[in-house]
Parts: sequence; structure tokens; C-alpha cells
Amino acid sequence: MSIAHLLEDFSVHTSCGAVHLLDEEALEEQRLAAFEQGYGAGWEDALQTQEQGRNQLEADLTATLSDLSFTYQEALTRMTFSLEPMFQSLIETVLPETLERGFATRLTEQLSEMAREQVGQPMQLTVPVGASSQIEALLPQDPATAPQVIEDPALEPGQARLQVGTSRREVDCTALLASIAGAFDAYLFEAKEAVSNE
Repeated sequence: MSIAHLLEDFSVHTSCGAVHLLDEEALEEQRLAAFEQGYGAGWEDALQTQEQGRNQLEADLTATLSDLSFTYQEALTRMTFSLEPMFQSLIETVLPETLERGFATRLTEQLSEMAREQVGQPMQLTVPVGASSQIEALLPQDPATAPQVIEDPALEPGQARLQVGTSRREVDCTALLASIAGAFDAYLFEAKEAVSNE
């Protein structure tokens, strides 16, 4: 008598008939195919996720750079407009006064340099009307070496002509101021154009 009736039956019974059991080699091939399919699907997901991450990073970087550019431009424009009154005051008041105070000193420096180049030659200094007393106060008091100072009504404040022998020079602080004012006006014009084009 067998004891099979006492043990649990592990055989497979289906309603569709006999079950085909795989041998080890076929089972290994099936496992390998399932692994490759899963690996391929995972690889595709990883590539897709990486591409999405790259696209998002590029979009974020572009937006950040655009914001930084706008912020920098806006800050630069605001700073320019806030400095406009100070620059106007500088060009209209401070620089002219500074140049006027240093005008006589500048002329004597230029004259001394020219005199070194042409020693013993007669010197002549032509200045605007009313500037001769300030200039003469800085010149040597010896009549033999002192330059002749002539006032010319055609010269504007800040202008002068120097002559030592055959060498001549012109000093024009007015043109310098006009050049500085023109450069600042052009800068402001460009800044306002940039704002209006945004």
C-alpha cells in the first residue's frame, strides 16, 4: 500500500489540457529575453528622462539669463537717469569753474615748455579780455624774460594763443567742455533710445 494519498499533490491540473514544462535551457533563454526587454525599456526611459531634464535645464538657463540681462539693463538705465542731474551740474558749473581757476596755471606751464624748446626767443601770450591781470600775476616780473600779454576780444574765456619765436600753440578749454558735454549728451540719448525700444 502506498502512502501517496497522505501527501499533498503538487501536479498542475488545468482545464485546457496538459501543461508543458520548460527544461532548464529554455527557461534560461526566456529569462535572458525578459531581462533584455526590461533592460531596453529601462534604457529608453533613462534616455527620455535625461532628454527632458536637459530641455528643462536649457529652458531654465535661458530664462535666467534673460532675467539677468533685463535686470542689468534696467539697473544701468536707472543709474544713468539718476546721474543725469549730477553730470549736468558737473558740465555746466564744476568743470568750467575748475578750468577757469586752472587756466592761468595751464598757460604758464605751456609757455615754460615752449620757452625751453626755443631759449631766448620773444614770447607772446594772447588771452581773452579781462584775463591778463590773473595771467601776469603768475609770470616772472623780470621785463627781459616776461612774455608780452595781449588781450584779444575775439577770444572767449578759456581760450588763448601762445607764441615763442616761431612756435605757436592754442589752448581752448571751451572746446574741451563742449566735447565732454557732447559725449555725455550722446550717452544719454543712447540710453533713452534703448529704454524706448524695449
